[in-house]
Amino acid sequence: MMSDPVTVLDFWLGEVGPEGWYAGGEVLDRECRMQFLELWQAAHDGGLEHWIDGAAGTLAYLVICDQLARNMHRGSALAFATDARALAAAKRAVEAGWDMAAPEPERQFFYMPFEHSETPEDQAQAVRLLTERMPSDPEMALHARAHQAIIARFGRFPFRNAALGRATTPAEADFMAQGGYMAEVNRLRASHASGA
Repeated sequence: MMSDPVTVLDFWLGEVGPEGWYAGGEVLDRECRMQFLELWQAAHDGGLEHWIDGAAGTLAYLVICDQLARNMHRGSALAFATDARALAAAKRAVEAGWDMAAPEPERQFFYMPFEHSETPEDQAQAVRLLTERMPSDPEMALHARAHQAIIARFGRFPFRNAALGRATTPAEADFMAQGGYMAEVNRLRASHASGA
């Protein structure tokens, strides 16, 4: 039997929890595949659109399409294959105000699809939402600004190039060699600390 939204939320919010959301690792990736690969495929094929109705169902849909996809398909183009569906659902949720019915910290998952987009307008929206609607965790907005800075610089995320079969430019290779994403986060953190 296929999982329902409650099963997804119990797993991601309860079993995995904040400590595991961004930790990654083969154990978690394998667990995600075992439990939810069939459900992700259903979402990919357009079979879970009825979940996008209210805070809980939409949150579960976003977890499947934006988060679990990255665990299940790490290093593959399939990791990003449901990003467009997640972004459309996130836009609908924010417009309807469903995101504000979710407590922090899980509210962030309504905003991750904006942050994961390679479009400048979506990046600006991610920064706005994480600044205004996640005020208790300024680190979230810092990470959004790092994503925004990378898109402003390269027009895409260089760390996806290998999975997506994209050629890496010399500038992108240098960026990755210098620490990539975390180097950008640390640069912004240092700039903020110095008041620059």
